Amino acid sequence: MAINDLSRNDMGEILKKAKRIAVVGLSDNPNRTSYSVSKAMMDSGYEIIPINPSVSEVFGVKAYASLLDIDGHVDIVNIFRRSEAVSQHAKEFEQIDADVFWTQLDVIDEDVYHDLKNKGYTVIMNRCIKVEHALTK
Repeated sequence: MAINDLSRNDMGEILKKAKRIAVVGLSDNPNRTSYSVSKAMMDSGYEIIPINPSVSEVFGVKAYASLLDIDGHVDIVNIFRRSEAVSQHAKEFEQIDADVFWTQLDVIDEDVYHDLKNKGYTVIMNRCIKVEHALTK
């Protein structure tokens, strides 16, 4: 079950407005889900910003070690990490003042969800951004 109070239509509106997606945990391995999902989003016109301290670039785009290293505004922070790592990235998310905190399927931290929602942020958890994009085009 998704931890989410937004309708599919709401998610579609978010995706229509968004341009830059920082993908935390984006792998340079084409066999990884983070790679295929991010490639599909890039092919749909989004700017993808890889966040992974273990790689130098993905899709020919410079990778950053942290959300804090990004220049400019980020529309969506998309998390491809284990649930245990979500709180660390939520803290960075707050510091860069991105618009939407989005975690992929099976990435859930209810405390982070409620904390960010209580601070007024838009939060989507346990939803695949690629699937939602395809269903709301």
